[in-house]
Amino acid sequence: MKRIFIIGTLLLMYFGNIERIYSQGETAVPFLLLAPDSRAGGIGESGGGLADNSAAIFWNPAGIAFQSGSEISITHSNWLPQFNLDLFYDYATYRQYIDDLNGSITASITYMNFGEFVRTGSNDPTPLGTFRSFDAALTLGYATKLSNDWGIGFNFRLIHSRLSDKPTEQEQGKGVATSVSFDIATMWRPEHFNLPLIGDFGNRFSMGINISNIGPKIYYIDQAQADPIPTNFRLGFAIRPFEDDYNSLTYTLDFSKLLVGVGDSTHARDEFYKAIFTSWVDEPLSQELRQVQTSMGLEYWYGKPEEFMFALRAGFFYEDPSYGNRKFVTLGAGIRYDLYGFDFSYITTDVFKNGANHPLSNTLRFTLLIGWGAKPKTEKGFPRGI
Repeated sequence: MKRIFIIGTLLLMYFGNIERIYSQGETAVPFLLLAPDSRAGGIGESGGGLADNSAAIFWNPAGIAFQSGSEISITHSNWLPQFNLDLFYDYATYRQYIDDLNGSITASITYMNFGEFVRTGSNDPTPLGTFRSFDAALTLGYATKLSNDWGIGFNFRLIHSRLSDKPTEQEQGKGVATSVSFDIATMWRPEHFNLPLIGDFGNRFSMGINISNIGPKIYYIDQAQADPIPTNFRLGFAIRPFEDDYNSLTYTLDFSKLLVGVGDSTHARDEFYKAIFTSWVDEPLSQELRQVQTSMGLEYWYGKPEEFMFALRAGFFYEDPSYGNRKFVTLGAGIRYDLYGFDFSYITTDVFKNGANHPLSNTLRFTLLIGWGAKPKTEKGFPRGI
């Protein structure tokens, strides 16, 4: 069972400083926070305002409301590769616009594999058998436009976590838990948006809000040992300052905050329906603001959407040193040809002092997508990368 402890420690390192009791490492099923796709992964893990492909299911499901046609995508990543722990992450999406519903239905599957473990007794190293450990989630959603400028999206999620198939020592039950959650999101993408002295950014600016993983605490043994799932608030912006027939440049900016509140040895965290509100005011404002994570990126496309295009991407992710201290640079690239697309992204922490042996270093994501049936665009603007 030592390997489970090692993996758990590394995941806490990935999600933030374990010295903070209310850090991301203090929620259950943290895999629900992992940036799932390579495109957003290449722009600093910022996608709440862009959200113009099927990965919007994660970043902002309301972005699906502005998309037409159908799309499927598959993302794979070997997780924390430098530790050789057989961890990998897979993410598959599907979206389909349906005229009769005046919107799109969506689905995604998220799977985090922790590998195979050898079971032993507490004082006896003799192998007693093996088991596999994983986290998984199935998400179903719907998105539609409220007007030409506004969209909304909803997701329902079934979460299953299997850390062990048998209890540890004298514990009752198993290391298996199942729960549910939902997301609610909105996006504003105006057809006309005049900025004084700059010009009209209609269809080239968007702002989105997504509150994800809203749901009850999850427990493996009993309710007294329940932990909150990672309810998360995300505010995202995207703006395309330049675009012509062959070139486009897009800037993205996201702010996100975990909505689980403060807990300690004597006070349990609020239930999710309270924590959504109390997590903004249970500490002084200066500390609340320091808990906000910031991510941003630039994406450059060259080519015509109806023909061949390629993209270059770069981004930056920042978390306050007292609330996780994650800082990394991302790089990425992508191509589109006819129905098909391919993206990859790379994380590096080498430019920071914590780069050596950091769990994030050298993480790669690869995404393959197929999109078809989209309505032809009659003017410039979002989306371009599908």
